[in-house]
Amino acid sequence: MSAERVTRGVYQVAGPDMTGGGDAAAYLVLFEGEAALIDAGANPDAKGLIANIEEVLAGRGTSLELLVLTHNHIDHVGGAAAIEKRYGVEIVMHSLDAPALENGDDKATAADMYNTHVRPVKVDLQIEEKVYPLELEGGRLTCLHTPGHTPGSISILLERDGDRILFGQDIHGPFLPQFGSDLEAWRLSMLKLLKLKCDILCEGHFGIIEPADTVEAFIRQHLRANT
Repeated sequence: MSAERVTRGVYQVAGPDMTGGGDAAAYLVLFEGEAALIDAGANPDAKGLIANIEEVLAGRGTSLELLVLTHNHIDHVGGAAAIEKRYGVEIVMHSLDAPALENGDDKATAADMYNTHVRPVKVDLQIEEKVYPLELEGGRLTCLHTPGHTPGSISILLERDGDRILFGQDIHGPFLPQFGSDLEAWRLSMLKLLKLKCDILCEGHFGIIEPADTVEAFIRQHLRANT
């Protein structure tokens, strides 16, 4: 299935109904001559993901510069090595989740739950700050540390055309000891996200959620379910 436009310069390029194989959603964000990919699906060859990236980038003169990984689970990082090899991207991740990917830890990345192995890859930029801006030509992505699902989970904010677009992968959970989950930290993270009053939520397993009141209702629904 082809890439799907979310809003201007934002495309969903992976997901279970799009690229299959256990892929969580992945999103491509275009700026002026540069692009960033948010998450990389589960498939080690990233074949379907790469095909959709190429479809979006075709004829634009835009280069893929960054791969931002929201956390270390296989359905989000499984294709990272293939994307790095194909595009030479800089890989960005929180420092608390990066070691599991760099060390090929099948338990921490949940690869064992998928009966597979994660391909280790070097994380070029390991974020430690609570808020970290990623500057691209013509725009910015803001990485927010939102622990809970995993210790190093991040959410990414894009402000464009008067809208706030939130890439909040797996903000719904689940929460397991194997993941290093922390429900109290997660609740605080969700309260932080609610204060942003985002217009569009690009979620890892629930897809595109909009408008703002529906985004808020989604987050509050999961807060109630995990109280």
